[in-house]
Amino acid sequence: MTESGVGYGVWTDLIGQGAAAARLVRAAEAARRIHAGAGGTSVNAMTHAWLLTGPPGSGTGLTARSFAAALQCTGELPGCGHCRECHTTMGDTHPDVTVVRSDQLSIGVDVARKLVRDCAMAPAGGRWQIIVFEDADRLTEAAANVLLKGIEEPAARTVWLLCAPSSQDLLPTILSRCRQLNLRTPSVPAVAEALVQRDGAEYEQAVNAARAAQGDYERARTLVLDPEAAARRSAVLRLPIEARDIGRALNAAQALVDAAETEAKVATEALDAAETEGLKLALGFGQGKGAGTARGVAGSAGLLKELETKQKRRLTRNQRDALDRALNDLIAFYRDVLAVQLTGGGEPPEPVHADLRPQVSQIAAGSRPQDTRRRIDAVLHAREAIASNVAPLLAVEAMAVSLG
Repeated sequence: MTESGVGYGVWTDLIGQGAAAARLVRAAEAARRIHAGAGGTSVNAMTHAWLLTGPPGSGTGLTARSFAAALQCTGELPGCGHCRECHTTMGDTHPDVTVVRSDQLSIGVDVARKLVRDCAMAPAGGRWQIIVFEDADRLTEAAANVLLKGIEEPAARTVWLLCAPSSQDLLPTILSRCRQLNLRTPSVPAVAEALVQRDGAEYEQAVNAARAAQGDYERARTLVLDPEAAARRSAVLRLPIEARDIGRALNAAQALVDAAETEAKVATEALDAAETEGLKLALGFGQGKGAGTARGVAGSAGLLKELETKQKRRLTRNQRDALDRALNDLIAFYRDVLAVQLTGGGEPPEPVHADLRPQVSQIAAGSRPQDTRRRIDAVLHAREAIASNVAPLLAVEAMAVSLG
């Protein structure tokens, strides 16, 4: 076993989760014994409901899907990566594995009810009916209560795999019925190695990106491969310098929010257009003869409006996620500043933003540790405000003024 995983099959894609992967392999082996009719202590490693938690970049969703593949696997070792079950599970096409992802602000009760109904069916392949819920933290309270019924009264051969940033994001009643597995933030060397091997990055570039992304492989990969993303990060991290003047601080706040909106639009425009065109085609727009065909079948306007609403919510979700990444970068910047201030001229720990040492030193020399802590609190308050539906520009402007 290595830091990057168990060392074979579907587990090799996990970064820095060797201990978690080993535990899930043991559970998958116990699941095989259950399927063969065994019981007692030999199957204690397996249970019907799991909660995988971890910070951004820890790979909770990928880990859950790898575990699902291992449970369905027919190869010699659970999660062999070669059998049909492994391929279809990892490709989201296995008939007995349902993967729930959400790009919306929340997940409602209708989704939860459908999942509970569907999981009551016997698995088509004779092994397990598995629900991988990648965004369980976005469940509304009503939806969570419905889901609780499915977890506390599980159908035979049903396995729930819930993913969330932390255990605090779910109802205590759900937590009490799940076995929890906490994933850790992958180390900088592990992420850098993946960037070099998988993406052809230069080692020094990979290390800097891994540090800047704070162990989030997908974020680090974006910084390596997308020059515009790297430019947006640089623009965000000019804010500590710009904040010394209130006018420049407000301009920088506007630029930060605008950049988040642009990033979100770029990420969603092509998908929105494809969804709209596909729905119009399904509704018969422009097909057949006569004036009525331009408007599609009866009820088309309502369906298109529903899709438009969903797309707007997805855009809002992406904007919030982009802003949150930017604010995390700012928190890490001030953490670097605080590390310099608290070492009193000694050697500080390795910074997150190693490429910004001059700016960090400048801010550290011109302020006190209590000023830095106040600024970190201001960024944290902005994150909380945005999560509470405060207008992003107002929250970021208030933060920018407080950074001065």
